[in-house]
Amino acid sequence: MTHRRWLALALIAALLLSGCGRVASGAAQVDVEGRQVRAVATIGMIADVVEQVGGERVTVVGLMGPGVDPHLYKASEGDVIRLAEADIVFYNGLHLEAKMAEVFERMQGRTRTVAVTDGIPRDLLLAPPAFAGAYDPHVWFDVSLWMYTVEAVRDALIDLDPGSADLYRANADRYLAELADLHAYVTAQAERIPPQQRVLITAHDAFNYFGRAYGFEVRGLQGISTATEAGTADVQELADFIVERRIRAMFVESSVSPRAIEAVQAAVRARGFEVAVGGQLYSDAMGSPGTPAGTYIGMVRHNIDTIVAALEGE
Repeated sequence: MTHRRWLALALIAALLLSGCGRVASGAAQVDVEGRQVRAVATIGMIADVVEQVGGERVTVVGLMGPGVDPHLYKASEGDVIRLAEADIVFYNGLHLEAKMAEVFERMQGRTRTVAVTDGIPRDLLLAPPAFAGAYDPHVWFDVSLWMYTVEAVRDALIDLDPGSADLYRANADRYLAELADLHAYVTAQAERIPPQQRVLITAHDAFNYFGRAYGFEVRGLQGISTATEAGTADVQELADFIVERRIRAMFVESSVSPRAIEAVQAAVRARGFEVAVGGQLYSDAMGSPGTPAGTYIGMVRHNIDTIVAALEGE
């Protein structure tokens, strides 16, 4: 049995016997000369960045596929083996993958782990009072913030595989230019909606960075983490808000059950007003591979196009 398989089994045992711990980064040195770099990423948005920057030099395994909620995700035995066999692991950080914290801690010093949000200046992060002093982890909704993660992935791959540094820099520069264009596109689309009508209502409070960047007032039925349940009072309060503001549409999310939003819609209807479900947004997970929303750029374009169409009443 290989050393990495032994490590995987040790990690599994640690998960079964231990509680949650602090996420830490490893700094193990590996030799990748003459073969592809093996990378693992937690969420699809990060896997997409690693694929864009790594190109053919890097093989990427994403742990959480379409429709998976990272707030509630627990590592399986297969996941732990994949992590242990990786040369480098990329995760979001900021407590997004909260139930995987112990896995990353146990990997310290054995497998290199990188929190892609570590390079974002802390004064650019949101720290809502309801989130117990922690930062909001949903940074990918502000494209200009997500660009920092491209730089983090580039630098980590160069450090691991310096012989391919020119490739990683060129790929990162190309992708950063595409993201700059994407940020401009979202800004222009948002400006089609009059400021007083830019109200985004979703199942959970994931879109605050989007709201700040593109001028939307954001209301989520659940908290920042989907581990926070919405109660009857939350539903009634949101229904009152929708009726008072005469909001045309609200949105379901691909990784969150639509039942709570449907309850709000029924409560609004009971008040003599109709609010449409304007479509499905991708929040904590991207779309299926091979579809337009199966990439970060496609996901962001889908979201803004869906929001604008619904709020314009199309």
